[in-house]
Amino acid sequence: MTSIFQRALGAEFDRLHPQVQRRFSVGLDSGETCTGRGVMERVWHGRPFVRPFLALGGCRNILLPRAGRNIPFTIENAPYRDAYGRETVTFVRTFAFPDRPRRFDATMVFSRERGCVVDYLGTHQHLATDLHFTADRTGALVIRSGEHRFREGPVDARLPALVTGDAVVRESYDDAAQCFRIEARVTNRRFGPLFGYRGAFTADYTTGTEPRAGLRPVREEARA
Repeated sequence: MTSIFQRALGAEFDRLHPQVQRRFSVGLDSGETCTGRGVMERVWHGRPFVRPFLALGGCRNILLPRAGRNIPFTIENAPYRDAYGRETVTFVRTFAFPDRPRRFDATMVFSRERGCVVDYLGTHQHLATDLHFTADRTGALVIRSGEHRFREGPVDARLPALVTGDAVVRESYDDAAQCFRIEARVTNRRFGPLFGYRGAFTADYTTGTEPRAGLRPVREEARA
């Protein structure tokens, strides 16, 4: 009886900080959802030429087209079984920018065939990214992206590194401040830093295994 993240980490799961373990135990077996609320100290972009691409991705809640400091945010992790019978966990991040909220949506499944978690980005799951999980020596969870794929109808294409970003996310627990800390950075191998964010949050757990209305993607992709 393990979450998709426990399956991905294997024995390394026990090396995580206990609070990080609980957060990433959310799943159908745990019967819990997790909602994090906090503040992003900084949301940043790379050079100006990346902004049109971020704005395009923002139309499907894939990327963040805005930057700012001290931005309130929430992250909602809710488990459910998708239309193909797979255990799925939402990773919906809402950033309360001054003009209007912006969302960065993802849904995650564990793929036995690929041996990792697959992250479907956006509202329509057109983009699938392999995620590789490790525990560092401090008990933080480190997530690194791998292969990126585009899926729509009969199209099933691996995206080249030139047009994608390499993501590294580190989530830890600060015992002194009694909060989680998160930092994400996405870079392109040729063009350098694309975007990222850094912040802190606290987490609440609620009994239930069904996301609230609006969290599930509009379209679900069968291929991992």
